[in-house]
Amino acid sequence: MNLRKSLLNKMRPDVDLEFLKIKNSSFEESFQNLVIRPVIKVQTLLLIEVFKKYADSHKGIFYQLRPEKKAIYIDNSIKKDQKFRNFLKGIIIGMFTIEEYEEYKKSSSSLNKRMMNLISKRLSDNLQLLERSSVNLTDFQE
Repeated sequence: MNLRKSLLNKMRPDVDLEFLKIKNSSFEESFQNLVIRPVIKVQTLLLIEVFKKYADSHKGIFYQLRPEKKAIYIDNSIKKDQKFRNFLKGIIIGMFTIEEYEEYKKSSSSLNKRMMNLISKRLSDNLQLLERSSVNLTDFQE
């Protein structure tokens, strides 16, 4: 096993790509649950900081919204800003092993939709950390 794959696997559960071909669920659902979800969990704090930078660069409007509107803002930002969306995809895909990436390429369009929905949900679930004066993220433990 090469060093990169070994380090990535130490950060998250080992994924048996053959398991993705189980008939009980679609390939996309299996890949989402076994690869994308664990990567997003590992990358949550980075995603939060990236979104805060995004919100700041868009005049800080996000910080003035009510919580229910913040979730909509997050979702719209991810869906409508292609540059931001591609940046978020890079944060997640960069954590794939080569084998996972090869599998990802087969259904990248549907997996990207799932990935963006999960990122949007993760950010919306962490609104308290998306405040300008939020707690120091290095103190936050999942």
